[in-house]
Amino acid sequence: MNNKQIKNFCIIAHIDHGKSTLSDRIIEYTHSIPERSMQDQVLDNMDLEKERGITIKLQTLRMYYTSDDTKEYELNLIDTPGHADFNYEVSRSIAACEGAILVVDATQGVQAQTIANLKLALENKLYIIPVINKIDMPNAQPKKVQEELINLNVPNANKALFVSARTGVGVHELLETIVANVPSPNGKKTNPLQALVFDSHYDAFKGIVLHIKIVNGTLKKDEALSLIASDTTFTPMEIGFFTPEMIASNELSCGMVGYVATGLKDPSILRPGDTIINKGILAPALPGYEPAHQMVFAGFYPLDSSDEEKLRSAINKLSLNDSSFSYEEDHSAALGYGFQCGFMGVLHMEIIKERLEREYDIALLTTAPSVPYKLLLKTGEKMLVSNPKNFPDFQYIEKIYEPTLKASIIFQAENIGDVMALCTDKRGIYKETNYLSEDSVELVYIFPASKIVYDFYDKLKSITHGYSSVTYKESDYQESDLVKLDIFLNDEIVDAFSSIVYRDEAYTTGRILVEKMKYVIPRKLYPMPVQAVVEHKAIAREDIPPLRKSATGKGFSGSMSKKRKAAKNIAQNSSRQRKFGKADIPQEALLAILNI
Repeated sequence: MNNKQIKNFCIIAHIDHGKSTLSDRIIEYTHSIPERSMQDQVLDNMDLEKERGITIKLQTLRMYYTSDDTKEYELNLIDTPGHADFNYEVSRSIAACEGAILVVDATQGVQAQTIANLKLALENKLYIIPVINKIDMPNAQPKKVQEELINLNVPNANKALFVSARTGVGVHELLETIVANVPSPNGKKTNPLQALVFDSHYDAFKGIVLHIKIVNGTLKKDEALSLIASDTTFTPMEIGFFTPEMIASNELSCGMVGYVATGLKDPSILRPGDTIINKGILAPALPGYEPAHQMVFAGFYPLDSSDEEKLRSAINKLSLNDSSFSYEEDHSAALGYGFQCGFMGVLHMEIIKERLEREYDIALLTTAPSVPYKLLLKTGEKMLVSNPKNFPDFQYIEKIYEPTLKASIIFQAENIGDVMALCTDKRGIYKETNYLSEDSVELVYIFPASKIVYDFYDKLKSITHGYSSVTYKESDYQESDLVKLDIFLNDEIVDAFSSIVYRDEAYTTGRILVEKMKYVIPRKLYPMPVQAVVEHKAIAREDIPPLRKSATGKGFSGSMSKKRKAAKNIAQNSSRQRKFGKADIPQEALLAILNI
């Protein structure tokens, strides 16, 4: 097909504004999937996505549409996630498109992720098609939402389309707008092959499967190919496109979106953003993607130590499908061998953990999330530390710097007092207030990363009754008075419980933590002290009582001298067990840290 009749576009929106439902209606209208195979949120193919009601992975689909002027077009749709933790997925989708459908809920209006995704699309010079969705709802206010878009200087806001993804109203007009206005790919078939790798996944039979967009040239099945950044050569087992099932074809030409099954089995050699070229035919590498900057770090350890190799293989394969998380091997004295992983946020961490447990059948222990800190040592050396157990002793540290995030919070104006109080409680620094409409307001704050990535979103939703949204991006590091809080169990440090806290919050945090440990650590036949320690000083302590065996209890016969001797033996055994015994660390104890 002539690349003038190819249209590559993505759908971007805030979470729960109807992206997936709109994708369903477009698919139905173009008859891209047989009616018997159609289901709600058809592009959300993971059980986890359906259970949580959110899109986690970008999905690609080729459709064919005959416009009102009787021309046939090839439409390549990329559905994207809406949550801020999956923003890296959105950025990779946008780089493979020439247009973007910006979906806004007619009942909620512009939200934080709406603006964030819009900025990404504009930075990549995409044509924007504003769509105001859910106009069939009784409380819909499409004209008011359109005014918000106009006030924000959204391109083509005055021509925004009013659509109901649930009923299908406005879908025809949307498709006509896509074929009339979204630019066609501007590459040439006669140029040397250049294909952008924007995603990938692992297939047990086909090896690593690359999701690609042909920027220049033509890719044919039997030709040897090279990956520039990975310095790897291969002959594809299969090439084709998504419907969303993988459909094999003999070639992919300029402007098309599809896949290449490489047959390669080592997941570590490939990353999205690489460029595919023909072997032996030189062509410049495409710009690719900036590396993801992880903001939350946590340890994953298998409950069964025999699953260590299984976990290593699973993480390698999963990283192909989600390149926004990082990992490195780690060892904990309490938990054994595992991986220290970096994530875009706490929700991202939860999703990765659930995918590992479900897709690869591995039971995991997860340590408390942490953020990366910069340290200036007294020797003048600088360090970047994301795992609290790797912090040097306090006597060697001159200064500690923590990361900050610039957060944009959008909510109903009537809640402004409560929201500002929450921001102050989270050590936020006020920057500005913007009124998007009469009853919608945006607050901009600078927060310590450790204060916003954990439970801020839940508390914000609670005080605004669900009518709020927040998005954030990295800001600078700032000097803070922080200390390392260690937990000692039975006089031995448990490195999995170590955390970095503010000095003025150390006692309160330590006291709450040891009190929780007292009830979640399984009891033994000997007493076990639990201590919170800061700078070699115990600031809080609780004792886990022993499981007692009474030498003088009911059913014990004998003289008093025998009873005293039995009691003495029990005491000596308890002392010996305490010296050589090892405490069990259940997942509940690790989760207790998250809830303080």
